[in-house]
Amino acid sequence: MNDLDIVRQVFDIEINALQKTRDSLGADYLKILNAVIECEGKVVITGMGKPGHIANKIAVTLSSLGTPSFYLHPAEALHGDLGMVTSQDIVIAISFSGESDEITAIIPGIHWLGSKLIAISGNADSTLVKNSELSLILPSLKEACHMGLAPTSSTTVALVLGDSLAVAASRINGFTKEDYARRHPAGTLGKKILIKVSDSMHTGERNAVLHVASKIKDVIIELSIKMLGIVSLVDDEERLIGVFTDGDLRRLLERNADTYMLPVSEIMSRSPKWINKEALAISALNKMKELNISCLPVVDKAMRVIGTVRMRDILHMGIM
Repeated sequence: MNDLDIVRQVFDIEINALQKTRDSLGADYLKILNAVIECEGKVVITGMGKPGHIANKIAVTLSSLGTPSFYLHPAEALHGDLGMVTSQDIVIAISFSGESDEITAIIPGIHWLGSKLIAISGNADSTLVKNSELSLILPSLKEACHMGLAPTSSTTVALVLGDSLAVAASRINGFTKEDYARRHPAGTLGKKILIKVSDSMHTGERNAVLHVASKIKDVIIELSIKMLGIVSLVDDEERLIGVFTDGDLRRLLERNADTYMLPVSEIMSRSPKWINKEALAISALNKMKELNISCLPVVDKAMRVIGTVRMRDILHMGIM
């Protein structure tokens, strides 16, 4: 076998283990899924060694998809961390042999706390399975390790089983993109769903606003001081009447050198594009892309100008 054949064999063995496990799923798996869905507390995942790393990943996946969960290190549980578990929780223990010393040692404590213990194991006659209320017995699997020693296929199967529980519970419980975004506020999806125009706009002294009766000279000064690329022009009630941009200024200077004392009302755009402060920042970004502009006045329900939002500021926040 060449090197690539060795690599492909690992894939083949682990894919076969996944297919074998998938085909074996039935009533026992559904009982565990229902226990996860109906859990009134948290889903505690535990495992020792490499299954422990898998258990940790399963816990964070469950939590991110709407099922509160945490990883419990069995050795640390023996020294006080078992106190994090309550009678409303369920504990899912992953151990292919079902005889890991650290796992079997915490079984009495879990029972004393009144938590439901669930086993995921490859050994139906193990201490873990015999002392669990529910169990999922994995089919006989060949490890992808060439010596048959390192947990490879078995940990892959455990990982996918955990993913399937998290995804199925999330879907059955009606978990939405909005729910996901609230749990991932720093992620791209979270930013798209949670960040509003009001979170990214320039307001107060940082905003560029002038009365519609202003002269071009005043507009040029406002453009240069605020550096937003746009000045919103308002009436006595601060309602949006028009806009004047740095592009308008360039075109004006190309036509007429003596422009400074002209009223801006004679040159401004009288059909300005705008956006409401409650709109999502991604909506503002998409609108600017569609109109091929770089900034928008922000208005309230009465069309009063309260800010300016720029494409570059939205992009800087990580919204694409």
